[in-house]
Amino acid sequence: MAPEQRLVPRFAAEPPQEQLPYGRWEQRLREELLAGALRLDGEREDLGKPGAIAWHPDRSWHGYTYVPASTLTSTGYELFGYVRFLPGDAEHEPREFSARVDFTDETAERNPDWTLDLCDEAIGSWRGEAGAVATITLVWGRPLVEGGVVATAELAGLSVDQCALVDGRFTLIAPDDYRHDLLEVALYDGKGRELARESLYAGEDEDEDEGDDGAVGSETASPGASSDDHS
Repeated sequence: MAPEQRLVPRFAAEPPQEQLPYGRWEQRLREELLAGALRLDGEREDLGKPGAIAWHPDRSWHGYTYVPASTLTSTGYELFGYVRFLPGDAEHEPREFSARVDFTDETAERNPDWTLDLCDEAIGSWRGEAGAVATITLVWGRPLVEGGVVATAELAGLSVDQCALVDGRFTLIAPDDYRHDLLEVALYDGKGRELARESLYAGEDEDEDEGDDGAVGSETASPGASSDDHS
């Protein structure tokens, strides 16, 4: 087999290990997530009350497990984020819980042209050749088209992670922004046919243009939290 021309971490995260949260475990994760939401800066009362939480498949990387989630609020915002913890074993319960939460008013319900509803958060880095650094990125979302079975993360046409849909949701952990290559998420059906594709940077050029004209303000978010891909 010929040497690889593009050295980049692929399928570095563990695949989902558990069912979607339920019962007492779901309650514990919900408490952590909502506590993170309370730490949001800005006018908290404008965000409204969170509704039912949609949990996404767990993924583990670098010793930690990440369980992403999203929920719509009573005032039309979306809260999105994740709970991170050290998983338990035969002798220890899960521990070192923390949560990251952000919000956006750019929801799928307000954007009928979207094919994938994505959120993302940088969770680490990977040093490659000649000083190049990849941003290890947690991506979670749901398809807005029918027939999807598997979501993949692709960098310069190379699949670097994939996740089978669980209850219509997926979670990926993949390198991004490496050697000028940017991450894309694709959705495939059971026969391997592509149904949808989105860049994590979709719409950013338009946002920058609007910002130059002074027409768009900035949202206030919690330190270290990412913005929604489509916001």
